[in-house]
Amino acid sequence: MTAAEPLIGFTVAITAARRADELATLLIRRGASVVSAPAIAMIPLVDDARLREATESVIANPPDVLIATTGIGFRGWVEAAEAWGLAGPLLAALAGARVLSRGPKPTGALRAAGLREEWSPASESSPELLEHLRGDDLGGVRVAVQLHGAPEAWDPNPGFVDGLTALGAQVLEVPVYRWEQPADTTGLDSVIEAIALSQVDAVTFTSAPAVASTLLRARELRLFDGVRAALAGPVIPFCVGPVTAGPLQRIGIEPVTPERMRLGALARCVEQQLPELRPDLPVAGHTLGVRAARAVVDGEPRELTPTSLLLLRLLARAPGTVVSREEMLAALGGEDPHAVEAAIARLRTSLGHKEIVATVVKRGYRLALDEAA
Repeated sequence: MTAAEPLIGFTVAITAARRADELATLLIRRGASVVSAPAIAMIPLVDDARLREATESVIANPPDVLIATTGIGFRGWVEAAEAWGLAGPLLAALAGARVLSRGPKPTGALRAAGLREEWSPASESSPELLEHLRGDDLGGVRVAVQLHGAPEAWDPNPGFVDGLTALGAQVLEVPVYRWEQPADTTGLDSVIEAIALSQVDAVTFTSAPAVASTLLRARELRLFDGVRAALAGPVIPFCVGPVTAGPLQRIGIEPVTPERMRLGALARCVEQQLPELRPDLPVAGHTLGVRAARAVVDGEPRELTPTSLLLLRLLARAPGTVVSREEMLAALGGEDPHAVEAAIARLRTSLGHKEIVATVVKRGYRLALDEAA
C-alpha cells in the first residue's frame, strides 16, 4: 500500500443509483477495485396525475408551510410545473410560506428557485424537522411536504407525515418521484452474493432506500442471514450519513459514516478507515494485506487462486497461530494429505516470498508473524 493508493488491493461494492461513476472514480484513484450495481431506480412522476393535482392545489390554496426533503425532488417539482406552464404560479404560491429544508441539497434547490429557507436541521433528518415543529401551533396550518419518494417499507423516516398530522397540520403530500428496485436485478444480485460470501472488503450506501432495497432483495434471495453476518464481520459497511445508516442499525449493524454527509467525504472516509479496520500484518520482514479478493505483499497486489485465498484466510484468522493440516484438508474438501502441501506450495509461490508461510513440523502451518507484532 502506498500513500498515493491507500486502498490498493481492497474491493469496494457501490450500490448508488446516482453518481455511482463519480464515487467509483474517487475510490479507484485511491487504489481500490470496484464492483457496482444500483440497488434502486428512480421513477420521475412528471406525468403523474397526483403530482399535477397537488401542484394545482398549492396554487389554488397556498400553503402556510413548505417542507422540502430532497434536492432532486424539489427541482423535479419545479421542472414538472414548467412543463405544464405552471412554474410561475407555483413559485408565487410558495413565496409566502414558511420554508423548511431537510438539508443542504434541498436548500440549494430552494434557493435556485428563489425561495429562502427559514431553518434546516443539522442532522439532515425528518425526525429533527418534526421535533422543531412541535413547539409551534400547527392546528389547521396547511403544510405542503415534498415527499422523499421511497415506498413505505423503505422510508428512512417513517411516520413523518403522520407526525405532522398528529400536531394538527393539514398535510398536502407532493409526490415528485418514487424509488423502486431495478427492473433488472442481475447486477444487484451479484453484489449481494459478493457481500454474503465476503468477496468484497467494503460496501458503500448513499441513501436509506438503497440499504432497504439491498436487504429486501437479500431476503428474496435467501441470503439475508449471510449478508447480515458479513456486514457484522469481514465486510465493512460505509454510509454517507446517519439517515442512510438507519436501516442497517435497525438490524444490529453499525456502519461507518463520515463527519460530513457528502460523496467526497464518504470516499475519504473509506480511504482512511478501511486500511485501519483491516490493517496489513508484519510477517517475515514483509507487510501482508489479506483482502477479500487478493493479497497485498509490500504494497504490491498478488492475485491468488480461490484455493490459495482460502488457505491464506485460514492462516490470517488468528495470525501466528498454527493451522493444522487436518483443518486445511477439511477446508479444501479433499482426502489426500499431500493436497495440502501442494496447495501451500502454490500459495507461497503466489505470495512471492516463501518465508511468509512457515511450516510447523508435524503440526501444520502458520503466518511467520514478526515478533515485534
